[in-house]
Amino acid sequence: MLLIYTHKITPRFSYTMKQVFTKILGIEIGFTTKVEDFIKHNEAKITYTKQPLQNEFFVRSNDLLFEQGISDIQLNVVQWDNTPCFFPTGERSNIPYDIFAASFYLLSRYEEYLPHVKDIHGRFSPKDSVGYQHGFLDRPVVDLWALKLLDVLLERFPDLEHGKRSYVYESIIDVTTSHCYSNRGVIRGAAGFLLDLGTFRLKRVYERIVVGLKIRKDPYDNFSELIAWHKQLKVKSIFFFQFANYSKYDKNVSTNSNTFKSLIKYIGDYSKVALAASYSSFANATLLKLEKQDLENVVNRPVYMSRMRYNRVDIPYTYRNLIEAEFTDDYTMGYSREVGFRAGTCTSFQFYDIPLEVQQPIKIHPFAIHDYALVNLKNRTAMMSKIKDVHDEVQQVNGKMVTVFSNELLGSTGKYQWKSIYKEILEKYNV
Repeated sequence: MLLIYTHKITPRFSYTMKQVFTKILGIEIGFTTKVEDFIKHNEAKITYTKQPLQNEFFVRSNDLLFEQGISDIQLNVVQWDNTPCFFPTGERSNIPYDIFAASFYLLSRYEEYLPHVKDIHGRFSPKDSVGYQHGFLDRPVVDLWALKLLDVLLERFPDLEHGKRSYVYESIIDVTTSHCYSNRGVIRGAAGFLLDLGTFRLKRVYERIVVGLKIRKDPYDNFSELIAWHKQLKVKSIFFFQFANYSKYDKNVSTNSNTFKSLIKYIGDYSKVALAASYSSFANATLLKLEKQDLENVVNRPVYMSRMRYNRVDIPYTYRNLIEAEFTDDYTMGYSREVGFRAGTCTSFQFYDIPLEVQQPIKIHPFAIHDYALVNLKNRTAMMSKIKDVHDEVQQVNGKMVTVFSNELLGSTGKYQWKSIYKEILEKYNV
C-alpha cells in the first residue's frame, strides 16, 4: 500500500487521490495526518503538503485541495516534458507540478463555476476552457500526468504494485429523432409535407412520398445495419433514445407509437438502451423522472444511464437533477462542436460538487468525439486524421475512447458518407 501523508484530509484531497492512484493507476492507497504513522510505514509512501518531513518522496501541495468554494485562480500553463501542466511546485518537490490540484481543477470542472458567457442553449463554450486556450483540449492530460507520476514513483519504489488497464472503445448512438418521415402521425406528416412543398425542398417532398409508399426505407432508420456491424465487430455500444413529448427542440416520434416502442425493444435485445433526456427536462427534475420511468416501462428494466439534449450541462445543477432522478451514469461530458477532452481525461470519474464539497453518486463517462464536431473539417482525410490523433492519445494511456454519433447524421446524404465513416471508425479503433 502507498501511504500518503498530508496536513489535512479534505473531501477534495480524498476524491483526487482516489481518482489518480486507485482508478487510473490501480495503486492501493492510504492517508494519514500523523507523522509517527508515516515514519513507521515501511512500504512506499509520499508526502503531499507544504514541507517535506525528511528525505521522503515529496510533492509540494497547492492550496486548491484544502480550500472550499470557488476563487479566481490565475493559471500559468507550461510544458513538463512535452506535456502541458500548471501549478508549479518548486525545486524541493520530486515532481515539478502539483498534478493533483491540476487534476481536480479539470475533473471538477472548476472553470465552469467561474464567470463565463453561455451560448443560446446555456452551455459552457469550449473556447472558454483552459484546454482550448492553451492547445491541449485534444489530450487526456489527467491520465498523462498520472502515468508520468507512476514513472517517477517506480524509480523510487521499484516494487510498487500497480494495475494495468487496457484500451477500450465504446460507441454511443444518439437517437433524438428515430425517423425522418415515418411514424410521425397524419397531422405532423401533412404539416411537414406542406412546409417542404411551400419552401420548394423538392428532394424532401420526393423522399416523403417514396417513404410513405414504402418504396424506400426511412433515411434515419439504419438500426438493423448498426446492430449488425456492432455484432460482427463486437462493439460495446449504448443507444440513447429520446422518449419525450413534442416541443420546439424535441421532435422525436410520439411516445404513443407502438412502432417506436417496438424499435426500442428490438435495440434492447442487442445493445444497452438509455435515456436521451429532452431539452424540456433540462432544468425539470420531475419531467426527467417521468421520461426515465416511461422508457423503463417500454424496456421492462431499470434505466440508469443518461445523456442531455445538445450536451447541455449546467454544473452542478444538471448532475444534481440526474441524481434526484436516480441516474448513476452520464455520458454528456464533452463538446458538440469541438473535438477534445472537456474534463481533461479519458477515464470515467465521479462528479464532485464544489458548492456542497462532496463526491456525488453519479459517474461521468467523458467523450472526445462527437459527429457534429467533425462536420466542419475540410475533407474526410482531415476528419480521419483528427480521429486517429484522439485514438492515439487514448491508446497511449490505455483509456476509454468514446464516440457519439446520431442516427440523424448517419442517415443524412450530404458532403460526407457518414455511415461509411462510422464503419471505418469501428473497424480501425474497436480493438
